[in-house]
Amino acid sequence: MIKSFKVGNNTINKSKCLIIAEVGVNHNCNLKIAEKLIKEAKINGADIVKFQTYKAHNLSIKESPQFKTPNGKIIKKGALYKSYKKVDKFNKTDYRILKKICKKNKIEFMSTPFDDYSVDMLDSLGVKAFKVASCDITNFPLLKKIAKKRKPIFLSTGASNINEIQKAMKFIFKFNKKICLMHCTMSYPTKPEDANLLALNEFKKKFKNIPLGLSDHSLGYEIAAASVLLGVRVIEKHFTYNKKLKKSSDHPISINSSELKKLRKNIDLLLKASGSEKKKVLNCEKELRKISRRSLVTTKFIKKGETIVENSLTPKRPGTGIAPNLISLIVGKKAKKNILKDVVIKKNDFF
Repeated sequence: MIKSFKVGNNTINKSKCLIIAEVGVNHNCNLKIAEKLIKEAKINGADIVKFQTYKAHNLSIKESPQFKTPNGKIIKKGALYKSYKKVDKFNKTDYRILKKICKKNKIEFMSTPFDDYSVDMLDSLGVKAFKVASCDITNFPLLKKIAKKRKPIFLSTGASNINEIQKAMKFIFKFNKKICLMHCTMSYPTKPEDANLLALNEFKKKFKNIPLGLSDHSLGYEIAAASVLLGVRVIEKHFTYNKKLKKSSDHPISINSSELKKLRKNIDLLLKASGSEKKKVLNCEKELRKISRRSLVTTKFIKKGETIVENSLTPKRPGTGIAPNLISLIVGKKAKKNILKDVVIKKNDFF
């Protein structure tokens, strides 16, 4: 049983899977685009809208190399710093407006801070939780800054090994116990064979009672939806309403409104199908169990006092009598009375 905690009006527990629509910087520093993304996220089933808060000069050196796709292709020409600089224009006033738009649309506002100033700024706006990006799992000064705010943390684990994750968790636990551990593959987009969802089983063994999430960069919604069967109760997906928009390099790898709606529908269906983690006879099976299982039935007329032999009995439906696996308890007994052929025998027919 996972521990539960709240993020605003949303509760993280076993009964529901929260969806974080990761707008990131897909707003392109345009409040109208951001507002449309927030509204589309809410309409199509997201519980939280998350942004990314940084300034390029605090995040990267000016000559930093660009990201590459899995096949080695460079996403954009030039330095990574310049890409960050194009989408780092929102300030505290802008984030305050975004938070108000989220409140108006009844969806939780959240953002990933990448530096100390951003942590303090978001905290002052009353953000209810923080996301830690995979790249900062070893950034202990930032982890400490965030953890000491005593707000829930979504810790992403892309490109990290289990020892690094354990060290980060142990460090955060000194200040904050409200952590959702997010499985992640740091590859954009993530190929299906690199999703590695079964790593969640190791998380369950190593981090008992910790809620599990998935920060997913695969194309589409199917892989993310499937993760709920492995215990995931928070799913984060990059989100846009138009994959052809420019500036942010995340648009092409994001799900759109239609895919978000399908993600919500599939998550809810799979959660409903997940069950209780215990194999038992369900109420819906009980009646059919009686009819379809077999009982020991006489193959011939049996006289009173006759000793029962194995070929006097055969398994037949319905399963309302003595189960065939108990035949050894009947063979060798004597009939208390005459028993007709092709009838279900009962325990009080013998002695």
